Amino acid sequence: MPVKIPDNLPAAEILESENIFVMSETRAANQDIRPMKVLILNLMPNKIETETQLLRLLGNTPLQVDVDLLRIHDKESKHTSIDHMNNFYRDFEQVRNKNYDGLIITGAPLGQIEFEDVSYWDHIREIIDWSQQHVTSVLFLCWAAHAALYHLYGLNRTLLTSKRSGVFCHQRTREHFPLLRGFDDEFYAPHSRFAEMNVEQLKAHPELQVLTESDEAGAYMVLSRSNRNLFVMGHPEYQKSTLKDEYDRDLAQGLSPEVPQNYFTGDDPSKQPIARWHSHGSLLVSNWLNYYVYQLTPYNLDDMSGRTPWESEVL
Repeated sequence: MPVKIPDNLPAAEILESENIFVMSETRAANQDIRPMKVLILNLMPNKIETETQLLRLLGNTPLQVDVDLLRIHDKESKHTSIDHMNNFYRDFEQVRNKNYDGLIITGAPLGQIEFEDVSYWDHIREIIDWSQQHVTSVLFLCWAAHAALYHLYGLNRTLLTSKRSGVFCHQRTREHFPLLRGFDDEFYAPHSRFAEMNVEQLKAHPELQVLTESDEAGAYMVLSRSNRNLFVMGHPEYQKSTLKDEYDRDLAQGLSPEVPQNYFTGDDPSKQPIARWHSHGSLLVSNWLNYYVYQLTPYNLDDMSGRTPWESEVL
């Protein structure tokens, strides 16, 4: 949350240069406060596990967040009961005419399928298009990030010869961005995917900014210059055991998966995994929710034209 200070206090310029969020008395006096309304489109097979992971991150902020869960279709899920889906999830027609402060679209186990061959691709495109008019900021995770970059900007991913699975070191490529406040120069994040985006194509696109990347895993955080779309190529929401669970599942299915890199103690799958990304994941979601949702969204969600512009020097 911001520190409220007197107008024109000399310390303001110093603090802002250090990436500390401060707010003038005048700006604070004109702020209205209400709960943030966030919609989650959950495409992962184990709905309850993913719900819990994302809600844990959203709940680790000082903001009150009202969450709606959205499903892509009303078909029965292999890993989640139909009763759970009917009780807690909404269909798109129920939210089509609503506006939201934030939208999170999760990854999906579709990494080796061409986008146009995904059975609900047209529906995904429809929701992405809808979000550009009805949501202040959208957080796309893993597969959803690739899908949105393809649909919105015409940038396609490259399929990998083997699954990119593990915990990788990333570096900041930009300095004074609100999304990166509190980030170390290097930090870790988990990846689990069969494709990756071309970093140079992302950097060359006039509407996109690469904020963090990895020598091993490529681009990680990409932000649209409009600040509406945040693309995260990995899984900051994953819990300590998630990569192990995926590895064990693939072994049980006879797929001969590679051991997730930099994850198990000594890279030995018989030993315990090491979680080294939780603080980063929490900070990423907290910064997104604070700076790109709360600080930008209009108080009256019925009027999305009322988005609050940031001062140019902050961006």
